[in-house]
Amino acid sequence: MADYQDLSGSRFERVDLRGSTFTDAYLNDVRIRDAILSGMRVNEAILDDVEINAEIRNVRINGVDVAPLVEAELDRRYPQRQKMRPTTAAGFAEAWEILGRLWGGTVDRARALPPEKLHERVDGEWSFIETLRHLSFASAAWVGRGILGDLTPWHPLDLPWDGMPDKPGIPRDREVRPDLETVLALRAERRAMVASVIDGLTVERLSSSITPPPGDSWPPSEELPLAEPLLVVLNEEWQHRLYAERDLDVLIQRIG
Repeated sequence: MADYQDLSGSRFERVDLRGSTFTDAYLNDVRIRDAILSGMRVNEAILDDVEINAEIRNVRINGVDVAPLVEAELDRRYPQRQKMRPTTAAGFAEAWEILGRLWGGTVDRARALPPEKLHERVDGEWSFIETLRHLSFASAAWVGRGILGDLTPWHPLDLPWDGMPDKPGIPRDREVRPDLETVLALRAERRAMVASVIDGLTVERLSSSITPPPGDSWPPSEELPLAEPLLVVLNEEWQHRLYAERDLDVLIQRIG
């Protein structure tokens, strides 16, 4: 590969590569995170031992839209996953109850580990404690601010996703190391907040729209159906529990 420009090991953060073309390029072992790949085309490539975790729509591989196939397989593997797409007040209540029960089992597994392991990252992903902190942020943002209109619903332990730009007043402390019980206490408060909104749902309320308060914060101040923030929280809770279970398996193996 003497005639290739060697950029191996490069790190690109907050760059705009729209419209770029990669020809005769080695992309082995590339890691892509918090990226928007809409409109990407890959031709005459070799995809071998590739893992993709993403929200996918209109993804065609060799002419086949695989998105519906993936969705159907995930629903087959996790029958309760379909419950995370409710359309009624009763459906939201059932979904929230399911998540509480599932997360209870996951937390029990975490309690069996040495406390320091709950701060350990697996393959660069969030630790178990960081995952709980992020879910606290998601509930504060989408329900506390988005639905309830609280301008500053944040707690110092809230953790936005890594790719979110810094926003005034929103904490992002990556160095703090709270213990599990401290984080669970905050999580209990946030779950109760979400439950109170779900308990108050009616047909009329569920069909209404909300607009988060103005300001440089999260979520943006744009009108959206009231159900949307709740669906975001359900999805966050569902997906991050799967990630947590995956990483707990690794941590348990590490301690033998």
